[in-house]
Amino acid sequence: MPNSITANRRHYEDLAVGEVIDLAPTTVTKQMIFDFAREFDPLPFHLDEAAAKTSLLRGLASSGWQTLGLTLARLSASFLNSIASEGGLGFTDLKWKRPTMVDDTISGTATISALRRSKSRPGSGIVTIDLDVRNQRGESIMTMTLANLIAVRHPEAVPMHEIPYDRPSGHEGAKS
Repeated sequence: MPNSITANRRHYEDLAVGEVIDLAPTTVTKQMIFDFAREFDPLPFHLDEAAAKTSLLRGLASSGWQTLGLTLARLSASFLNSIASEGGLGFTDLKWKRPTMVDDTISGTATISALRRSKSRPGSGIVTIDLDVRNQRGESIMTMTLANLIAVRHPEAVPMHEIPYDRPSGHEGAKS
């Protein structure tokens, strides 16, 4: 039975490997850094400008988790809220390559790197997305890969024996 909430959204069949989604830019202000750090990551180089200048980062920097949160908000706005998403499955290969400094403007791309049907949920597919986030100088500041469960519009259209299933991931105990 189709989900009335996601009926008009893009489904598994509508996506293509190689599709690139632009993530809108956002400027990370001093106040944003302070607000996030106070609540979630109260380290001196996120809360105290003098301490930040003497740190490895040499200035006030946002938490990596803040950079990730801002990225996921942009991914939701530009992609996840327009697909028949059934929820996130997790992420791998998160790398913070450079700090996000005060007044940096971050943006990026999300590229669909894989699509496969779920072995345990025949009415669902799995979309794998590679994220590349950059600052205003074009320097890569964060990369990661995430997986999201997405509804299949017509699961009966493709016989199950023709559907490629899970690839080895080193987590053979996990179900998809």
